Amino acid sequence: MVRTAVALGLTIAVLVGFTAVGLWYSRRRIGTVEDLITARNSTGTGRTTATLVASVMGVWILLAAPEAGASFGIAAVVGYAIGEALPMLAYSRVGPRIREVIPNGHSLTEYAHARYGTAMYAFVLLVSCLYMFVFLAAELTGIAGALSLVAGVPQWQTAVLVGGFVLLYTSYGGLRASIFTDSIQALLVLPLLVVAFAGAIVSLGGAGEIHDGIASTNPSLLDPGFIPGLQFGLALAFAILGAELINQLWWQRIYAAEDGQTVERGFRNATIANGLIVFLAGLFGLVAAGNADVVTDVTSSAYNADIAFFVLLQTAFPEWIVLAVVLLALLLVMSSVDTLFNALSSIVTADLPRLLSDPDDRSLKLGARLLTIVVAVSAIYVSLRARSVLRLFFLADLLGAAVAFPLLYGLYSRRLTGAGALASSVLGLAVGLAYFPDFAGLLRSIPILGGFLPAADPLYLTAFGGAFLVSTAGTLIAAQLFAGEYDHGELTTEIQQLDEPATDGGEVCD
Repeated sequence: MVRTAVALGLTIAVLVGFTAVGLWYSRRRIGTVEDLITARNSTGTGRTTATLVASVMGVWILLAAPEAGASFGIAAVVGYAIGEALPMLAYSRVGPRIREVIPNGHSLTEYAHARYGTAMYAFVLLVSCLYMFVFLAAELTGIAGALSLVAGVPQWQTAVLVGGFVLLYTSYGGLRASIFTDSIQALLVLPLLVVAFAGAIVSLGGAGEIHDGIASTNPSLLDPGFIPGLQFGLALAFAILGAELINQLWWQRIYAAEDGQTVERGFRNATIANGLIVFLAGLFGLVAAGNADVVTDVTSSAYNADIAFFVLLQTAFPEWIVLAVVLLALLLVMSSVDTLFNALSSIVTADLPRLLSDPDDRSLKLGARLLTIVVAVSAIYVSLRARSVLRLFFLADLLGAAVAFPLLYGLYSRRLTGAGALASSVLGLAVGLAYFPDFAGLLRSIPILGGFLPAADPLYLTAFGGAFLVSTAGTLIAAQLFAGEYDHGELTTEIQQLDEPATDGGEVCD
């Protein structure tokens, strides 16, 4: 009861504090809908780096990364870290190009519509929104489950408190509030993660004792050449790269940065920071596997590798580390939830001028705020009802792996057509689904077709790698065989700002 009361009190205090900060910072900074959903040209390198780090670092790093470490060892942890770093490295090159060819843009879906037409737009809209909504619901589910496990806080209380307070400042302050709070959260997350890891080492008797525990439990976890670990790590790299390349939250931050050089520097900094954070989080899984009762057999009803970090937390950590982790988990989930609220609402808001008859700025701001509320309430509801929403992550990742390259290749190629991009995406998705283990039984039960399908890949490498590589090859071939002559200048004229641009170019913060 004492731990529950303390954890709940800490949760409320942190939520109230960041809500107050977000509301305070947003006062008199939200003049138009552009301020609300893009914060165009407003952040320098420091704040851009901070928001890129904080936005992606949700509570999943305390769940999925340790699970990979506990199940597949150091090879998978390295693969996970590389997978999280690769999208940032890719955006350091793609981001300036996006600003160059779509200077007045807001979302990846409006680009898809302008560049490829309605069919590809609908496919990208579905994929991007599905991925981000699953991410959002999973974050709320994860934090609710984590606090319930370590402190006995009822799950509904955590989900409603986190979703409700974050909604307050994001619906009012939009992207500007999110970026400002991200900056504070980023400064706290890494030190708290290091403190938790150092505390675990001390509590468990030092690095030598930890190493011996892992070696006696499963020495293959320490082998960087462990083949299943390498395969799973590579699968994660493909999955994460594809998913993040169709993630609207990065497009928002590309436009929020002061200029193209700021985008490049910010994403390069985040490449290193994000990789290191995920690597450190993944190491908790190895520690848990060797020093706690972690069951990694997915066929067992006692399987708990997905909460390996929290099993270790209950087993070996003193009270003060438990509270530090509660704070860490809250900061992680807030930094990703506010970002996802904004990203999902911005996609639809950017499309409203095409769907409505010449809406004014007040209507667009109202629409953006109402959409944020709808997204928040829906995600809270799903997180309370679903217990296996995290399983949807791999499906969303598969969709991203199939569509990412065809979508972005159009930024550079004049020859790729909408039909070619869509066909390549669908072909990549078909190959990925053929090897996707989650749907193996369903697909193989289809008459005639099922008998021709290959064996499913339990480590997902063929599914994710096949989807990404086949869609990439299909895109390059389609651009040669069915060539168009697209003029990228049309993106500048077709995609316009939603209001009159400010004469001072916006406030620049670092």
